Amino acid sequence: MRYIYIGLVVVVTAIVLLFKIQNLSAVTVSLFSLSLTLPVSLLVVGIYFLGMLTGSALLSFLRSSIRGATRKPD
Repeated sequence: MRYIYIGLVVVVTAIVLLFKIQNLSAVTVSLFSLSLTLPVSLLVVGIYFLGMLTGSALLSFLRSSIRGATRKPD
């Protein structure tokens, strides 16, 4: 089983590196008066991590809201 996990890590790492190499062109992102120029691959990875962060925060908030709504009053 350990070799399967190592194989999966190698394949995923290779795919990420291939994505990074193929997306070296720069893009400019603007918000209000701020602008940021960075490679497409870094932008995608950054947005992915922001999505994970906000998604987990939203899920945690919903869980606590549901738990509080279903709790019996003392």
